[in-house]
Amino acid sequence: METENLIPVQQIVTHHKIEISFINSLYDFGLIEITTIEETRYVLKEQMSEIEKMIRLHYELDINLEGVETISHLLKRVEIMQDEMTILKNRLLIYESE
Repeated sequence: METENLIPVQQIVTHHKIEISFINSLYDFGLIEITTIEETRYVLKEQMSEIEKMIRLHYELDINLEGVETISHLLKRVEIMQDEMTILKNRLLIYESE
């Protein structure tokens, strides 16, 4: 498997100066996916913005992992609702322009 779209977990831990246990906990809570290739653990690059949000919530705002999980879930629901609203607005515009 190619690793061009993957970032080593150790690199994230070192760059953000966080504990590896935090990343492990995010994985245990089902908030991120970790891929292991030849004994090296990786996350997808596309997950990095979410991981960085969770790092800020936990370390800067002192929110526990349960809170981070709840906030992450709610933000995903809001994003889905915003997408649905955009679709509905576009449908409405079709009828208004007639």
